[in-house]
Amino acid sequence: MWFRRDLRLNDHAALAAAASEGDVIGVFIRDPAFNRAAGTRREQFMVRALSSLSAQMGGALVIKVGDPAQVLTDLVTHTGARTVFVSREYTPYGRGRDAKVASALRDIGAQLRGVGSNYIVDPGRVVKGSGDPYAVFTPFSKVWRTLATDAPVDTPANISWVNLPNDPGSHVSTGEELPHQWFSTEPAGVQARWEGFCESALARYHRDRDLAAIDGSSRLSVALRWGLVHPRSLMADVAEIAAISDQKGDEDVREGIRVFTSELAWREFYADVLFHKPHTAWRNLNPKMDAIAVDTDAAARGRFERWVRGETGFGIVDAGMRQLLATGWMHNRVRMIVASFLVKDLHLPWQWGAQHFMNHLLDGDLASNQHGWQWAAGTGTDAAPYFRVFNPQTQMERYDPNGDYCGQWIPEWGSTQYPSPMVDHSAERIEALARYSAIRG
Repeated sequence: MWFRRDLRLNDHAALAAAASEGDVIGVFIRDPAFNRAAGTRREQFMVRALSSLSAQMGGALVIKVGDPAQVLTDLVTHTGARTVFVSREYTPYGRGRDAKVASALRDIGAQLRGVGSNYIVDPGRVVKGSGDPYAVFTPFSKVWRTLATDAPVDTPANISWVNLPNDPGSHVSTGEELPHQWFSTEPAGVQARWEGFCESALARYHRDRDLAAIDGSSRLSVALRWGLVHPRSLMADVAEIAAISDQKGDEDVREGIRVFTSELAWREFYADVLFHKPHTAWRNLNPKMDAIAVDTDAAARGRFERWVRGETGFGIVDAGMRQLLATGWMHNRVRMIVASFLVKDLHLPWQWGAQHFMNHLLDGDLASNQHGWQWAAGTGTDAAPYFRVFNPQTQMERYDPNGDYCGQWIPEWGSTQYPSPMVDHSAERIEALARYSAIRG
């Protein structure tokens, strides 16, 4: 069983299939390509997640370092295993890597067998009657809901794990303490976070999720990104809650569930878009937007660095950027605000912001991150992005009305040491719209 972004034992289709065949070698490969792409904090979280997984396996997780095709062919040759089970991967890199591994295994008489994935509905399954993919979220989500009905997979009992030595230098250590209890790598911690959300915040989710200072969202994006929990399990749980709320006529719970499951659908929509259009990882989905003017000179780099440090003079932007640097996470509404500020107030390439996020976010997911940035930049799936230019002051007044979020993350908030706004938003809004109009006309 080759673990990747599925570091759990529960509701794991590939693991269940592997266990049904007999003894299981559980392996994780520290791919040098990941080390090049991952920031320090995300790697730290991975180390702790692997430590937790290994403990659940009685210490039997095998950690290897190197090119996956070479590592796995060596393991198969050494152990006599004939099948390598995986959760199917749909990112551009993952698909290319798995094709290479499958070819290498075939050459020695073995096979790579994909079972299940990290999604409720695999990318590529939600299509129109013509067989074409959806380019817009709302019709995608309607079909997605009709397909998102699979029950969780039972956890195999008494898996017979095979113990093998780890590579030198690949040992799993506990590392430093993680920055916040929201981001547990233990199954009990993830489950406790989920149950607490269902009991206290789910009924208010549609009202509270955008309020930056309160604990109004599930904060399970990190667990979902690393596969510590499967979204299918979450969907099954809220279906049970929905059935009870229907009997009680609880409109708040129903609406909270509708909005929460829509967020799961957005995650899978963006994965579907990237699956069909892999070039959109770093290029505009809408090629017409390639012509928009962006600033990339030395002065632009200086503005970018102020944005990175959270020193723009716009409270909710700076609070979000400092939360990211301190915790490896940022409130979702604030992500949209800081992204809009980068591309429409500072006129910088969305790719700069997307790369910074991927370097620092514990939940850095290529599909969600890149297409979230393209949504903010108006270059992606949104049908009418041109007139959406978030006013950071208005957004702060709406989503952090008492300044609690800003005060939490900006020590100098409210003092003379806090910088003045680095730009005039009204003027930059006009400039942004002019740049969009230039390519539209």
